Amino acid sequence: MKVFVIGATGVLGREAVPQLRAAGHEVGVLDRHTTSVFDVDQLTAAFTGYDAVLNLATRIPLSAKAALASAWAENNRLRTEGSAAVAEAAIRAGVGRVVQEGISFVYADGGDRELDESAPIKPVGHIASSVMAQHNVLRHPGGVFLRIGMLVGGEAQSPPVLVGDGWMSVVHPADAAAAAIAALDAPAGVYNVGTPVLKRDMGITRLPKFMGKLAASFEVFGRSQRVVSTKLTEATGWKPRH
Repeated sequence: MKVFVIGATGVLGREAVPQLRAAGHEVGVLDRHTTSVFDVDQLTAAFTGYDAVLNLATRIPLSAKAALASAWAENNRLRTEGSAAVAEAAIRAGVGRVVQEGISFVYADGGDRELDESAPIKPVGHIASSVMAQHNVLRHPGGVFLRIGMLVGGEAQSPPVLVGDGWMSVVHPADAAAAAIAALDAPAGVYNVGTPVLKRDMGITRLPKFMGKLAASFEVFGRSQRVVSTKLTEATGWKPRH
């Protein structure tokens, strides 16, 4: 299969590209010097002749900068305008499959209940752009949207989170990349990617109260989200290895 990867130099892309090649796929990557992820015409030309597109591009702000709305602007634009351009260009270029990265933090607090893809969502603040990315990619008849848990291990640099007595979905970047590749052969739709773990077992500490605005920005990480990936496993056989 000929697969075009957007975000090949990112945390997920650096894992996905070698895995794709090892599996025998022909891989193309976005050249940001010649092709803008926001330009439908340029993307259409780049996608022509490919069977699938993996959109793994993000610009997640790190450290205390994540408390600033301006720090999320580029990531929000990638997930809103960027995902729309990718989906439209894939349709025009005749690409049969588009896989779009997203996050699982959109789920409402579920207590100890297992949350599959039909569970209620409660997007707030900066995570709302992930919902728009889902809407955009599912406009493509072969669109797949991945609700990925917190990246832990490898080269991942996750933002600070709030402790709680509940659950959180986590996944190693290599496993998340493998899920994106597995999704190339899955039916179109939404899939969770991650493993639920108890947050108190992860050694996560609460942010100091004097960091009020920063703590408020990460309210979502205080929710209990026992997100399960049964649907993806049943559809593709994918399971986390790390």
